[in-house]
Amino acid sequence: MRIALLTEGGYPYATGASHAWCDRLVRGLTSHDFAVYALTTHPRQETGHPPALPAHARLAHTAPLWGAFPEAHRRAAEERRGRLCKRRERRLFAEHFGALAAALTWERPPGTGPGDGPMIDKADRFAAGLYGLADLARSHGRLPRLLRSEDAVRILQAACRGPRALPAAHGAPLRDLLTVTEHLERALRPLSLDWYGPAPGGLDGADLCHAAAGGAAALPGLLAKRFFGTPLLVTEYGVRLREHYLARATAPLTAPVRALLAAFQRALAAEIYAQAALITPGNTHARRWQLRCGADPARLRTVYEGMDATAFAAVGDTAAHDSKTLVWVGALTPDKDIVGLLHAFADIRRAEPEAALRIIGTTGGPRSPAYRAQCQALAAQLFPDEAADDRTAGENPVSFEEVGEPDVPTLADAYAAGAVLVLSSVVEGFPRSLVEAMFAGRATVSTDAGAVCEVIGGTGLVVPPRNPRALAESCRALLADPGRRARLGAAARARALELFTVEQNIAAFRGIYLELISHAPGRPAAAEGAPRPFDSPAESHVPGRWAAAPVGHTPSWAAGEERTDDEEMAGAAAAPTAVPSAGRGEGS
Repeated sequence: MRIALLTEGGYPYATGASHAWCDRLVRGLTSHDFAVYALTTHPRQETGHPPALPAHARLAHTAPLWGAFPEAHRRAAEERRGRLCKRRERRLFAEHFGALAAALTWERPPGTGPGDGPMIDKADRFAAGLYGLADLARSHGRLPRLLRSEDAVRILQAACRGPRALPAAHGAPLRDLLTVTEHLERALRPLSLDWYGPAPGGLDGADLCHAAAGGAAALPGLLAKRFFGTPLLVTEYGVRLREHYLARATAPLTAPVRALLAAFQRALAAEIYAQAALITPGNTHARRWQLRCGADPARLRTVYEGMDATAFAAVGDTAAHDSKTLVWVGALTPDKDIVGLLHAFADIRRAEPEAALRIIGTTGGPRSPAYRAQCQALAAQLFPDEAADDRTAGENPVSFEEVGEPDVPTLADAYAAGAVLVLSSVVEGFPRSLVEAMFAGRATVSTDAGAVCEVIGGTGLVVPPRNPRALAESCRALLADPGRRARLGAAARARALELFTVEQNIAAFRGIYLELISHAPGRPAAAEGAPRPFDSPAESHVPGRWAAAPVGHTPSWAAGEERTDDEEMAGAAAAPTAVPSAGRGEGS
């Protein structure tokens, strides 16, 4: 099977969780041919050389979502334009972009949901504008230039001043409209790529498009379905709409820009979910987001992200029976609430004076040096250095470390450093550090954020977020009971090995690929004389008597008495006539 793997900002260029998952998927499904179509989000992703892909995979195309539109794609677009009149081109652009802008600026009536009539009309208008722009880019070219033109600004301005426009966007100043059109041009850049034409390596040769994320990564899959009927599979381990909200919350953008960009991401997510043959969220938390955006529950199937458990197998029960050490592992950012954890640890120290807390940062994730400095200052204030006597150097019960340092050379060593893993997040998606601790057989205390309860099940303690007292009580209970820690750790490891391994993830997608392609419409029939796949059975190629029989030989059980032409006509006249059922056809 030919799989088009659609990525954005990750595989095969960038490292991280998304890259690791895609790499494991490609290397695990060796019976399929993978063609990677990568959208890059930063210049350094294209300057470096991507790692070597396995023999059954290749990097088909790369296109940037940053900077100016590439000159090579622009020249291809200009060549497609030919002699078509600029006036007709601008008229079509005004029609299609006007429909898209009207959908973005339209305010949802109170009390309406994704399946209600007004929301269906809005979704239809957005889809008409989106695919109209795609058709315009495919036949005329110049779409990136048109999206940054004065015409685009005027159309968006008129939509913002309409009678049913979003209050936040009503009367948006010119500079905000320019910012929005700039963001839309980059977000819609996949519409203008040469991946859908007769050029080699196009998406028309794929049997299935697998988008490794929502948003821009799935746009080529939408167009492949529209142009070629290729089924689309969308996997979201981090919901792109949620990530947009979190990223834009701290971005220096005005209210009109936030409102319009959020409306675009919501409408795009709804269209992706509506057109996907199957959506595979990584957990129930992501599934709820997708349902809220209008995804059909019948086309949602949770597939947990596969993680490599071998690195944590050797951790075992190291320092788990008598240790009084708590360990926290992750990226030091404000949403992890290290401040709350430090206050909880102050309560723990009153009951357990020998308790220690090791805060271990991981590499490769987001960083906030200012927040780390704030936490270190608070730790120094809450826990002054302590010494056994006047001749011994003082030590602090709280340490800030990084994976890769001499005391913590590997991630497995981080989990071996303590008896209990603590997760104190107030905002969380899929808690990877929690799963890693479960692989290591560690007891855990976590806050109820994101998919924590779904991941941990009944194998760990869960407390409300932003509640240092509850966090401290649960940690004290586990530190004081080694037997309970051991039982919870063993149960957690068994649960993680059952649900979150690479093997179960690959097996799930192997079955999904076969299921989707079995329901996909067949390819057009081969031309006369052209080779037809699976036209000859394997036995016909084996030397000997198996190959002696002609391919078109009729089996004896199917051979009947020959019938005359009159009998054939009589039989055909007596046969019932199939009447097509009413309704919308495929692709309508």
